[in-house]
Amino acid sequence: MKTFYRFSMAFLCLSILYYQASAQGCVAVRHMGCAVPGNATSADFFKQRTGQWQVNMGYRYFRSFRHFKGDVEQKERLEQNTEVINLSHALDLGVTYLATPRLSFSVNLPIQYNDRSSLYEHYGNSLTANPEQKRFHTYSQGIGDVRISGSYWLVNPAKLSKANLALGVGVKLPTGNPGVTGDFHKLDKEKRDYIVNKPVDQSIQLGDGGVGFSVEGQGYAQLTGGLTAYFSGYYLFNPRETNNVLRSPEATTIDLVTGYFSVADQFAARVGLSQSISLIPGLAVMLGGRVEGIPSSDVFGGSKGFRRPGYIVAVEPGLAYMRGKFSATATVPVALYRNRIKSYSDKLDPLGVRHGDAAFADYSVSVSLSRWF
Repeated sequence: MKTFYRFSMAFLCLSILYYQASAQGCVAVRHMGCAVPGNATSADFFKQRTGQWQVNMGYRYFRSFRHFKGDVEQKERLEQNTEVINLSHALDLGVTYLATPRLSFSVNLPIQYNDRSSLYEHYGNSLTANPEQKRFHTYSQGIGDVRISGSYWLVNPAKLSKANLALGVGVKLPTGNPGVTGDFHKLDKEKRDYIVNKPVDQSIQLGDGGVGFSVEGQGYAQLTGGLTAYFSGYYLFNPRETNNVLRSPEATTIDLVTGYFSVADQFAARVGLSQSISLIPGLAVMLGGRVEGIPSSDVFGGSKGFRRPGYIVAVEPGLAYMRGKFSATATVPVALYRNRIKSYSDKLDPLGVRHGDAAFADYSVSVSLSRWF
């Protein structure tokens, strides 16, 4: 039973302390791995000594295509084949240093590849402007925003406490390019194709251009011998209002509210249950829920600039496996509720009718691997 309990607690430290915040679509949450304080595994977690290192690798994929205005899906976009499709692949590389059994420090670097296809950004959605309904692609690839963080367990994990809580803080550095450009196809008056090179959509930009700071918490509580509840929460504060990326350089006038990209706050939270499988030592299953998104207004600083605020509520089944110093998890969050809330600029409409839309995914796939040294 003691060994079974250890596997259960180790799984929780694995599942709650490494999650990735990344919007499932046009709601432009920067991809970011949260690796605080690290994914301890099996007996190593309970025999930690200072000076240990952990290497983490996380991967996430999604395909967004369902448009929402508020929480109402715009089904006509799929029927008319005018939906925007975002394909996102993100690889998150992290290193954690265990200063003490309770205190750790982490550095995470996301590497991204994004593909976005649409009609409206090029020839247009209408049959008049785009009679052949041609769809074109823009891309972005490279490193994202680096995150440095630290976390502290309130109870020494080596004591095998039935409940524990870790609190952490972090800083996000603007290492990702917030102004990736791409080729957009346009038609002149004679219906001849020409190219305009300008910044790609905010949802596939590699960074947001601002220095941010985060607060987070994660914890667990043992309910029975192998059943444990877990939770985690994360909020990124981005005080800078806008970056220097002009969305449409070819425009004759600059929109003072949405002309530049907003540097937005973002958030994510998870809660659920995990069950260790006694027949397969090291294996655990979990079922929980998660919410992630960006608010329409930031906690600190102004909220001007272009952003698509909103959030996704998902059910999150998953598996975790631990053997020695190695651990792995796989989760598939499936969207239950999607809401593209009104942005700062939407709220400025004196008639109260302006409300932009955003495309969301049905699900995402996340896989993470970790090893202690």
